[in-house]
Amino acid sequence: SGKSSLFQLIPRLYETNNGSIFIDDQEIGKYKLEHLRKQIGLVPQEAMLFSGSVQSNIMWGKEDATMDEVILAAKNAQIHETIMSLPQQYDSILGQKGINLSGGQKQRLSIARALVRNPKILLLDDSTSALDLKTEANLLQAIKKYHCTTLIITQKISTAMQADKTLLLEDGMIIAEGTHEELMKTTKLYRKITESQFGKEMFTHDQTVN
Repeated sequence: SGKSSLFQLIPRLYETNNGSIFIDDQEIGKYKLEHLRKQIGLVPQEAMLFSGSVQSNIMWGKEDATMDEVILAAKNAQIHETIMSLPQQYDSILGQKGINLSGGQKQRLSIARALVRNPKILLLDDSTSALDLKTEANLLQAIKKYHCTTLIITQKISTAMQADKTLLLEDGMIIAEGTHEELMKTTKLYRKITESQFGKEMFTHDQTVN
């Protein structure tokens, strides 16, 4: 449905062919590109890590970040304890593309890199797919501390349940929008996806998260 492409229009990695995107009632083309991108934390679908220390990988999101800011971002991304278990902790060296980390660890480290920017807009492109329910719930709760608009692309109903509004896309079109509860009542496809992930018995929001 072009979800990632839609995300990439926001920091102007792609330009719109028609239509307009507004931030704070201003068309994004009127913002200076550097200023616009400094306000955005983007976590791509595939975690992009580099050879170097854990600390330098996080600081790639903010080159002048203090160590306290790095640690806070790592804690909120639910990766601090894993880092502290490494031989050199934040000075531990990662292989190219983070080859010595699991998929979930790569995702959380990428999220820490975005959070250290303290962004006004946080874009998570299917970047919690490798996390278990508990870790994901803790992460989403921690993100609420930030004064930012968070947009999440996800295939997981457990993630959609946390959103203020969910847009359901099919074949490049928005076919429904609303809260989890509203979509369960009104949208057959959404109910079908939920059933495939949780079974026929429908759980309430609190039961699922807990």
